[in-house]
Amino acid sequence: MEMTEMADNAALVVVDVQKGFEEEEFWGARNNPGADENIASLIDVWQTTGRPVVFVRHDSPKPKSPLRPGYAGNDFKEYVEERRGKGTGAELLVTKTVNSAFFGTPDLDAWFRAEGISQFVVAGIQTNMCAETTARMGGNLGYEVVFALDATYTFDLAGPFGWRREAEELARATAVSLHGGGFAQVVTTEAVAAGAVRGAAAR
Repeated sequence: MEMTEMADNAALVVVDVQKGFEEEEFWGARNNPGADENIASLIDVWQTTGRPVVFVRHDSPKPKSPLRPGYAGNDFKEYVEERRGKGTGAELLVTKTVNSAFFGTPDLDAWFRAEGISQFVVAGIQTNMCAETTARMGGNLGYEVVFALDATYTFDLAGPFGWRREAEELARATAVSLHGGGFAQVVTTEAVAAGAVRGAAAR
């Protein structure tokens, strides 16, 4: 079985798993319908093994965004909300208004360093937006970043010159850029979970 080595205090960073991303008419078509199940399973493994979990929430400053504060879409999805506070390890809530969880409140980098955390796993939404940006910045800051690709998803997107890419194409481009560029190790949920469980059993 695939397995990724996980430190005893490796953090799980759950990025923007919010109800507003369910509004398909706003975002368009998504990929990876199994992402939510994979995200939930990672949270369960991290909480069961006593590892730290960081829940990140995007408080969009855009008045029409489904993620704006005061709107129901700003809330975490139910499966995330019901898991908050259930672990035996440290837990942190970070709120942000930009793509990177490292530019949020409280300061994620400062918290990681205070907790002695040097490795973290990224899961959440969107693959090529806030999840990727958080991973890239983590790599720049010197962390060992693990990107659980199938525990993320994104949406079709239009760009310049009339170019348009489907969600799965964008997700693969993120994986290639992060892994090939040395920002993060891109792996599966199964590999991450197996490494975390094995590490806990060896304690």
